[in-house]
Amino acid sequence: MRGSVMRLRTSALASAVLPLLLAACATTPPPQARLGLKLAPAALGTSISVQQHLKVERNGRTDDLDVALQVEPDAIDVVGLAFSQRVLTLHYDGKELSSWRHVMLPSQVRAEDVLEDMQLTLWPAEAIAAALPDGWRIAEQGAYRTLFLKDEPIMQISYSGTPRWSGTVVLDNLRYHYKLTIQFAAPTD
Repeated sequence: MRGSVMRLRTSALASAVLPLLLAACATTPPPQARLGLKLAPAALGTSISVQQHLKVERNGRTDDLDVALQVEPDAIDVVGLAFSQRVLTLHYDGKELSSWRHVMLPSQVRAEDVLEDMQLTLWPAEAIAAALPDGWRIAEQGAYRTLFLKDEPIMQISYSGTPRWSGTVVLDNLRYHYKLTIQFAAPTD
């Protein structure tokens, strides 16, 4: 009986979390879909430690995940939780990316894609522009950022406040047809 309950809980956890974690990675990306962007942690220009609530909308479905993010000049650490259970961890020291994920997560959930979306959202546009491959460019105007591939918009990001890791950030991925809403928890003093 206990084994059945555990399998049911694991199955429920997987069905709630799988579509959420990297909705963009749920299918095989088209050629040149991913940049392979891995910016140095120090390129953020500051240290941050924030809590986020993520909401992913794709194909008429909405999924949620709580995330703790810490960026120091020498490392990025991410912990993702669903139903108070750790489902994903990521550590990047500017050279090597290591990750752990719940056994029920599909192989399409790639730490490289999590890191890339996070950096495209939070890192300064100048740092991103310097690392983009040929054919890609980033434009930023006020509270809006757009990533282009050969003048075709691929991703649009809007910010409700400054710094970029406060308030609400909405990432609309036009290529993979998903919307990620990041609600940052208010800092506590």
